[in-house]
Formats: sequence, structure tokens, C-alpha cells
Amino acid sequence: MRVLIVEDDDAMASALVAAVGSAGLDATRVSRGADALLKHREHDAILLDLGLPDMDGLEVLRKLRQVTLAPILILTARDDERSVVLGLRSGADDYLVKPVKLVELLARIEAVARRTIRAGGAEPHRFRVGQVSIDLDRRVAAVGDRELNLTATEYELLALLARHAGSVVTREQILDALWGDAFVASSRSLDVHLTGLRSKLKLPGFIINVRGVGYRLEGPAQGGQRP
Repeated sequence: MRVLIVEDDDAMASALVAAVGSAGLDATRVSRGADALLKHREHDAILLDLGLPDMDGLEVLRKLRQVTLAPILILTARDDERSVVLGLRSGADDYLVKPVKLVELLARIEAVARRTIRAGGAEPHRFRVGQVSIDLDRRVAAVGDRELNLTATEYELLALLARHAGSVVTREQILDALWGDAFVASSRSLDVHLTGLRSKLKLPGFIINVRGVGYRLEGPAQGGQRP
């Protein structure tokens, strides 16, 4: 897995390159947003700082999301709620605040790697839950004839819930499946992605909140579902 590190601080960048390399991944570092937009095609995942010298990192994120489906993890000093929500709703798969423990960073990257491998190895099939159809080969979802413009994480969340339609999926199961064990203690990203998914579905009552446990899609899945 090739990881592009977009970080303008030399000391931080060196530590990140070393940490990613220690996990057996290939790391390349660039310091400007413009360079990230040029080099993203050569990489499987992107670690993005928001405080860049040539343009705001959120602008870089939005531009990247227009041209790539590669997982993007934000690593930044910005810890305000507005930046977190904007980052996740603009298409980031995860949001980490500096300083971050290297073991946690590696766990997050490895979780993204597992998701990428799993998606790449999926057999072509599709299934339906109520009005919602999910094509696991094309990685798209629709409500009736209306195709949903989902972020990568919103799609993964919907597909996970749909595979278990009619049954409760706990928050811990969702966090483990989408972000890895290290994310269980910090679930703010899940809440943001869930809100975005519900907004795009426009189906009140479709995703049921089972208080204190997790979430359930109303209606059994039909057609092509793997166990």
C-alpha cells in the first residue's frame, strides 16, 4: 500500500514517513497542496494536514475528492468541531488531531488498508433493502432511481448496515469494521457520517437508532447478499 503524506513540517513529516515505513507501507511526502493534487494518482491512501503553505487543506480535500476515491485521513492540529465536521463531510475517511500516538495512527492506516483490500476483493453482486439498492461491484447506492452521492465512508456504513438489515449492528461493530479497534474510544466520526448518510437517503425511519446499543435498517435484505 502506497501512502502519500501531505505535511509541511519537516520534523513531523520525517516521523510520519518513518512510522508508515515501519508498518511495511511505502510512504512519499509532499509539503504543498498543489503537489498532492499532482501525485495522488500514484498512491493508495492519503494522510493530509490542513495547515499547508499554498492552500487550505480542506480545499485540497475537496479537490481530491473530485478526482479520487482513495482513502483520505486528516491529521491536523485543528480540533474545533467545525473543522472536524467540515473535514468528514467533505469526504475524509478519518480525522485525527495532533499530537497523535504513532501506534494509533498506524492502527487507523491499517484499518483503511483492510477496507481497501476487502473492497477490491468483493465479488460482483447487488442487493436491495426496501427502496435502497446497493451495487457492491460498482460501489454505488440508490433510492429508487435516485443515485446517492455518498462519501466512501458513508457508502461503507450503508453497505454494512444493509448486510445485516433487520438486525441491530452495535456501534462497536461499526467502529471495528470501518475504522479498526483503536477508533472505538473516539466515535465522533461515526456520528457525523451517520448524519450525512441519513440526510442523503431522505428516508425518515429507515435507519433506526436502538438507544444505547447501535443501529438497524428496517426491512430484510433481498438478492445477492453474502452471509
